[in-house]
Amino acid sequence: MRLAGVGDNVVDRYRDLGTMFPGGQALNVAVHAHRSGIDTAYQGVVGDDVAGRHVLGAMRSEGIDTSHVRVVAGRNAYAEVELHDGNREFVGGDAGVSKFRLTDDDLAWLTGFQLIHSSESSYLEDQLAQLAGVAPLSFDFSVRRDPAYVEPLLPHVAIAEFSLSDLDDSAAAAWLERIHGLGPRLVLATRGAADAMLFDGQRLVRQQVLPTEVIDSLGAGDAFIARFLAGHLRGEPHEAALAAAAEQAASTCRSYGAFGYGTAAFPPLSPERDAAVAARER
Repeated sequence: MRLAGVGDNVVDRYRDLGTMFPGGQALNVAVHAHRSGIDTAYQGVVGDDVAGRHVLGAMRSEGIDTSHVRVVAGRNAYAEVELHDGNREFVGGDAGVSKFRLTDDDLAWLTGFQLIHSSESSYLEDQLAQLAGVAPLSFDFSVRRDPAYVEPLLPHVAIAEFSLSDLDDSAAAAWLERIHGLGPRLVLATRGAADAMLFDGQRLVRQQVLPTEVIDSLGAGDAFIARFLAGHLRGEPHEAALAAAAEQAASTCRSYGAFGYGTAAFPPLSPERDAAVAARER
């Protein structure tokens, strides 16, 4: 079984720590699915700056297939992060060079995967039909619920994920059922400290959050999604896949970054400074 994360990568720049970590929803899911025993690849764009080379190096260290990663002149995408009692807050960022168009070669390569995962932060909405045409598509809508955004995409999505931490149980369940009726076979919701929920058209399955030390919540939702998708690909019962997903999310909260690989950041953000550092490291 093979999964491809297609879309966003970033460096998460932690202001308080003076450290940056590789991240991005599509990349995080690819890494955590690989750690869950699935053969994974990442397709997207990294910059040729210090940050982009760090992200690419982390992927390779994890054993992710990077054969369709494009390295483009310019700044890698980044997000500015602050932590408040372990809870991450994004306070700025830029897409950098991360936007791209799929080629015929990309799509032919993706036919070799059993599942493609992308996200609302990947700028691929107008290309989802192409992705869904070559393999089943998992898509993380995160907190986005505007019908004008969500509904045109759902016919292309086999597994839809949402963050519904602001909804109570009944409202979250109603949302999952509504979304299922618009196309996806499975609809998954992470809900912060409340139970995660999965609806498959017949059953609503719940998974409690596991107690854990929360050093940094960034990436926990992505880890949960990745482990659930890994279990789904292996044919695990929903309950088993969700329980393992909760374990993986809890583990992610116990360290900084979405999946580690922290390195010194280079604030303030400056193309000239990044270029100078890159030149010294070559």
